[in-house]
Amino acid sequence: MSIPSDLDISRATALLPLEDVAAQLGIGAHLLEPYGRSAAKISLDALDELPERPTARYVVVSAITPTPLGEGKTTTTVGLGQALRHLGKRSAVAIRQPSMGPTFGIKGGAAGGGYSQVVPMEALNLHLTGDMHAVTAAHNLLAAMLDNHLHRGNSLGIDPHRITWRRVLDVNDRDLRNIVTGLGGRLDGMPRQTGFDITAASEVMAVLALSTSLQDMRQRLGRIVVGYTRDGEPVSAEQLRAAGAMAVIMREAIKPNLMQTTENTPVLVHAGPFGNIAHGNSSVVADRIASRCADYVVTEAGFGADMGAERFFNIKCRISGLRPDAAVLVATVRALKAHSGRYKVVAGKPLPAAMLAENPDDVLAGAANLRKQIDNIRLHGVSPVVAINAFPTDYSSEHEAIRQVAEAEGARVAVSNHFLEGGKGALELAEAVAAAAEEPSGFQLLYPDSADLRAKIETIATKVYGAAGVSYLPAAARALDGYEANGFGNLPVCIAKTHLSLSSDPTLLGAPTGWTLPVREVRASVGAGFIYPICGEMRTMPGLGSHPAAGSIDIDDHGQIIGLS
Repeated sequence: MSIPSDLDISRATALLPLEDVAAQLGIGAHLLEPYGRSAAKISLDALDELPERPTARYVVVSAITPTPLGEGKTTTTVGLGQALRHLGKRSAVAIRQPSMGPTFGIKGGAAGGGYSQVVPMEALNLHLTGDMHAVTAAHNLLAAMLDNHLHRGNSLGIDPHRITWRRVLDVNDRDLRNIVTGLGGRLDGMPRQTGFDITAASEVMAVLALSTSLQDMRQRLGRIVVGYTRDGEPVSAEQLRAAGAMAVIMREAIKPNLMQTTENTPVLVHAGPFGNIAHGNSSVVADRIASRCADYVVTEAGFGADMGAERFFNIKCRISGLRPDAAVLVATVRALKAHSGRYKVVAGKPLPAAMLAENPDDVLAGAANLRKQIDNIRLHGVSPVVAINAFPTDYSSEHEAIRQVAEAEGARVAVSNHFLEGGKGALELAEAVAAAAEEPSGFQLLYPDSADLRAKIETIATKVYGAAGVSYLPAAARALDGYEANGFGNLPVCIAKTHLSLSSDPTLLGAPTGWTLPVREVRASVGAGFIYPICGEMRTMPGLGSHPAAGSIDIDDHGQIIGLS
C-alpha cells in the first residue's frame, strides 16, 4: 500500500486560522503573537488569565527501548491527541521542537508522520519562530563573555583548564567537537582547547524547558556554572554579568509555540532539550498552559521509559508540580524483534529481509524489554498503556504476541493505526488511555531531594535500569564530592547513557541484569537544575552520515521545499 509522503500530506492539510485553533482551548486571540500564518507564540499572560483546571488529565507518551530508527513516539502522541477529540474530549498535544541537526542528517524531521503529524512540517522542522537560534545566541554570548573575562585580566581567577562551558550550533558537524580558540596575536584572545555541542545539548535549552516563568528563567540563567577557580569554587553566568543579556535574548523564546495537527488538533511546540545529556522533554510552561485549557494534555518524553519517562517523572514533574494520570508505552514489532538479538538494525539502512517475515516467536523472544519498561512506569505509580504502533509490514499474529505479553503484565494494550488513519486509527488507544487516566493516581518520585547524589544515581541504576550496582571512576567520585560540598546535592540526577539499551552498553539488548553501571564523569547543569553522570561515550555534537539528508533537500522552480522527510 502506497501513501503520500509526509510532506505531501502536510501540504494537503486544510489549516485552520490559528485563532480558531486557540479557541478550541479557550485561548483568546489577544494572547497570540502570530509568526506568519502557521505558528504563533502564546503570551505568558495566559498563565495568569486562564483558570486552573484540576480535572485536566495529564498523559505522557514514552516507549520501549527503541531501535536507531525510532519507534514512532511523536506520531503516536499526535495520533492519540487527535483520537481523544474523536471521543469528544478537548485535547492538547505538547512536543519538543526538532533540531535541524537530525533534519539535515540521517533521522530526518520530528513532526510525527503520515496522517498524524504536526503541520506545516517545513515550519516545524526549519527555524519555526527562532527559538533554536535564540538558545544558540544566548549560549554563545556567555561563551564570548567568559573568554573576554579571561582576556581582560581574569579578576575572578577562573582556571582555564577547568572551564566547562563550550559553544553550540544547530548543525551536525563532527569537526567542531574539539577545537582550539584564541589563535593569532595577543589581541585575538587566550588560546585554549574547547569545542562545540549541538544546540539541543545546551544547558540554556534545558533551562528554557524547565523554567516556570520569565523571572524563573532569568534566575536559572544566572546560576549556570561555566567553570571553576583555581581554588575549586564554581563561577556562574551571574558573576560574569552575562545572565541579564542572555535573558533578553531569550525573552520571546520562553513563550510556547502554537501549531496544529493534520486534523487541526492544537499542538504546543516548545523547547528541545537533548535526550541523552538533558531530560528530553518539552517545556514546563507549555504543559502548564495546556493543563488549564484541555480535558487531556498529551506530552511526549524522549527515547525509552528508562530515559525520557524517568526524567519526566523525576525531573520535569518535580519542577512543574503536575502529576501524570497515565503513561503510554509505544511498542513496535520491529523493536521487539531487534531485542531478540537475532537481527541488527542500522540507521539509514533497510531492515534485514528476514526481519520483515511473519514470526511472532521473534517478538516473544524480545519481550523482556517490554516487561521491564512496563515495570518502569509502574515504579512511579502510573498506569501504563501499551500502544502497538502498527506498521504496514506487521502481521496480526505479531500484534497478538505483543498483546499477550502486555496483558500478562496486567497492562492495558491497544493496536494503533494512526499513521495511516489519523485519529480514527487510534480510537482503541484513546479509549484505553481514558480508562487508565480515570484510575486513582498513585504517582510518586523515586527519590527525595534530600537523598545524596550517589543514592539517587544508584536508585535509578538498580530500580530502572536493572543494574546490580554502580562503579565510579576517581574523577567522577571527586566531582560528586565537590558538588555535594558546593551545595548542589539536593538536585535531581539525569543519567547520560545510551538510549539503545536499558544498560550503558548499546549492544546489550532485552532487559540485561547482573551488570554494573560505570560512571566515568559527572557534570552539573546547575542553572537547569540537575546533575548529570556520564556513563559510556556520549556524543554531544553528532556528525553527518555518508548520505546526509541535506544532500536531497532543495527548492524547486516555484520556491517549494523538496526532499524534506
